Amino acid sequence: MLESLGVSKPRILVTSKHPGDAIDALSNQVALDVHCSFEPMNHHELCEHLKECDGVICVLADHITEYVMSLCPRLKMIANVAVGYDNIDIEAATKYGILVTNTPGVLDETTADLAFGLLLACARRIAEGDRFIRQDKWNSWRCDLMLGVDVFGKTLGIVGYGRIGQAMARRAQGFAMQVLYCRSQPPSSSELETTSHPRHVSLDELLESSDFISIHCPLNKHTHHLIGKRELSLVKPESILINTSRGAVVDETALVEALKKGRLRGVALDVFEQEPCVPVELKTMDGVVLTPHIGSASVETRSAMARLAVDALMCAFAGQMPPHVVNQETWRSFAERSRGCLITNQ
Repeated sequence: MLESLGVSKPRILVTSKHPGDAIDALSNQVALDVHCSFEPMNHHELCEHLKECDGVICVLADHITEYVMSLCPRLKMIANVAVGYDNIDIEAATKYGILVTNTPGVLDETTADLAFGLLLACARRIAEGDRFIRQDKWNSWRCDLMLGVDVFGKTLGIVGYGRIGQAMARRAQGFAMQVLYCRSQPPSSSELETTSHPRHVSLDELLESSDFISIHCPLNKHTHHLIGKRELSLVKPESILINTSRGAVVDETALVEALKKGRLRGVALDVFEQEPCVPVELKTMDGVVLTPHIGSASVETRSAMARLAVDALMCAFAGQMPPHVVNQETWRSFAERSRGCLITNQ
């Protein structure tokens, strides 16, 4: 019936398996092409499958560049299962009339949980202590064994004060920490109500005054290597840096040098410049805690992220602008291009 009216089901590529049952909701609505593995598709596979599809539900490991888009003239929508979208060329997507959505909100608390966990792990040398025992090095209690630093009552500097940064600040309340933050725009009065007297300062003042520095800003042309050699020269001795945003916000070469020179007591990193590659120096240094980009990695949160992406895709192909559109100026072009490719029985 739909075909006789010149309307067909959209063909959707899902580039990865996801926890939960969100993808199942698509099975009767669209023509699905699902990569049934948690391992990412390689570049060739992605291009081969994507050029036959109207939309894609992708993950951070999928790099959808202008070149990929140029090979896929049928592509109309990219639903990215992430808050950040630096894996997608947004400017090119807008040029080609491809709608892009992301999944903010549902991962704020989960990511802040990990960030504060990394802060504690680095301050109290938890990962180092775990290795110490597993390597059978512990032979007695000693007054100087695994001395860390207190967290309670210290100063936490938050670089980027969006939803996740504010969630981090709320956790700091339980440790009676003074919170400093920097971002391009001060928070609204309603945002200020969610935290305990945070103080807006410049990046330089934050670096000079904080015992712990936690990064929560997106990666873009303004924040690439935001924390570099100059910035690391400003930090307080014995400070600890935590990054759960994007690896390239920090210049890893400068970070390694700062650690070698003792400019930092330690770092805790969930993200890296060239994932999954991690500098050898970071792997071998004490005072460094490393996790493999698991900020949002809880069953509940990853399931909710997939559901947001599915809902956005179903909404768009039913003719309604979904929430969390990254390039809203593309909506009219998307609507025009998708007229013959719709979901009609939501």
